Amino acid sequence: MPNVKLHQNGQIIQQEVGPNSNLVVLAGIKKFPHLKYGCGMGKCTRCTVKVLSGGESLPEPNWKEQKMLGDKLSQGYRLACQLYIQDDIELCQE
Repeated sequence: MPNVKLHQNGQIIQQEVGPNSNLVVLAGIKKFPHLKYGCGMGKCTRCTVKVLSGGESLPEPNWKEQKMLGDKLSQGYRLACQLYIQDDIELCQE
């Protein structure tokens, strides 16, 4: 089971999630309630996170992330609504 470590507002939340989990979906059903999110479709960027470690197991950014995040992608930012977690990952969301 992948372990997600989320840095948020000076706190660290750590939780195991099922393989191939989407954190925004889990947040919506209150299984990962810590994550800030909005539309869940890659349009609002409210779920933007910075990947601190574990990003090598993520797929390349899709067209929604490229359109909405632009240059921020090269700084490690991703849209959580577009990610499916396969391995341990450490994220930051402010």
